[in-house]
Amino acid sequence: MAKKIIINHAKHEIRVALLEDGMVSELFYEREKNKSVVGNIYKGRVLKVLPGMESAFIDIGLEKAAFLYVDDIRTDDEVDVEPDEALVDDEEGGVKRSSGKPKKNRPEIGQLIKEGQDIMVQVSKGPIGTKGARITCNITLPGRNLVFMPHVNNVGVSRQIRDEKERARLRKIVSSVKPEGTGFIVRTVAAGRSEEEFQNDVDYLISTWTEVERKFKTYKSPAILYEDLNLTFRTIRDMLSPEVELLDIDDPTEYEKLKKHLNTYLPKYSGILKLFKRKVLIFDHYGISLEIDRALSRKVWLKSGGYLVIDQTEALTAIDVNTGSFTGSSSHEDTILTTNLESSVEIVHQLKLRDIGGIIIIDFIDMESMENRQKVFNLLKEELKKDKARTKVLPISEMGLVEMTRKRNRENLGRYLREACPYCDGRARIKSPATMIYEVYREIARLTKEVDPPENLLLGLHPDLAEYLEVEEMDTFRSMEKLLKGTLSLQTSERYHHEQFELFEF
Repeated sequence: MAKKIIINHAKHEIRVALLEDGMVSELFYEREKNKSVVGNIYKGRVLKVLPGMESAFIDIGLEKAAFLYVDDIRTDDEVDVEPDEALVDDEEGGVKRSSGKPKKNRPEIGQLIKEGQDIMVQVSKGPIGTKGARITCNITLPGRNLVFMPHVNNVGVSRQIRDEKERARLRKIVSSVKPEGTGFIVRTVAAGRSEEEFQNDVDYLISTWTEVERKFKTYKSPAILYEDLNLTFRTIRDMLSPEVELLDIDDPTEYEKLKKHLNTYLPKYSGILKLFKRKVLIFDHYGISLEIDRALSRKVWLKSGGYLVIDQTEALTAIDVNTGSFTGSSSHEDTILTTNLESSVEIVHQLKLRDIGGIIIIDFIDMESMENRQKVFNLLKEELKKDKARTKVLPISEMGLVEMTRKRNRENLGRYLREACPYCDGRARIKSPATMIYEVYREIARLTKEVDPPENLLLGLHPDLAEYLEVEEMDTFRSMEKLLKGTLSLQTSERYHHEQFELFEF
């Protein structure tokens, strides 16, 4: 699959888009004022231990206290692990523990850490919404080909490398170059690499870890001990592969930095680096800006004429499939099948593009044929295999619903680029003109029941409401004047919100 990496680098913001066969597959943002903290290592201080929740809150210097779960606290008996079962390359420069059985005879959290204690932790999941960062004591340091695990004495190989001979070769090389008592996992991109390349990675990672340990001993908590690379260089480290045919960046200064980096460490990729010099914006040129707008839209149109409606809440995301203007050319069941199949591909694309996580409910158009239901479900599962995020999906129910979960590690695109509407309080809907006019009527009715009721009122409101009142609700307007036994005058202004009005006596 041909891939392109497009980088829009500005002083205040870095944006990276991954294109697969010409389509935007993934989007990444990093703003100078809101840099990602995932992967950073801190010297933190334990604020509060919660035995009932088997967790603790740790001050690492961020706005919100970080959350440490008992299973993320390293104990002395966890030095050795099975190399391929306990650790899995997460394809983004780190290592995650695979889901396994709970540890036997694990001490209670109060026996592992105490309030006021200094502790070295790493952010495994950034702050999302009102939640603080998720942290772990199982430190990992990512390199180009290897991930260093200072508290593990073993060598693992990414499960994505399936050739047994290559796995054995890689394990043998890394075992020979690594220092005794340290652990490394070979990343997927390292397939076919030479011993010299692994040695360079080992040297760099060991020196980095030595500096982290020095800072931990000398710095006062809370303090940052290690900060991950910026988005541009993380992209080079984690996403550059033989499938990438173009690396296009629009900033001359960053271009020179990347050029020097590639020539020094990754000369085989230096030829794909280009400096974008056109007068148009780089994201506009590649059609990425339009795809971002599409990813922020509640309604997503399909090529057939059908469409998806994507609604996100705190608890879950609901995706509704509709035929729209698509009428098909044969039977009604075939029309529905075609729409559902097309939507299966687009749904997975949108999940990746928007980085939607948590519980997801997909409401496919109801199909009578069990065979057709299975076709749609099979296609959905095949498309989900292309998604690097972990997913679990249940078969289509009798009502045409699919329940699934998807893991995400960062704020999804919609929440990152938007905030809750200050007018509708996040409801995404406002009161209708009729509702507002009837509220005006009831307010006037209240005023007329006062001891000294007004006779003449000035009504201030938005022009759209005034037009609706004069065109659609003239009878209501006359009823208002009848209640007043006087005159009701209108004053319009764009400064009024659609859900706002004012009444002045004159």
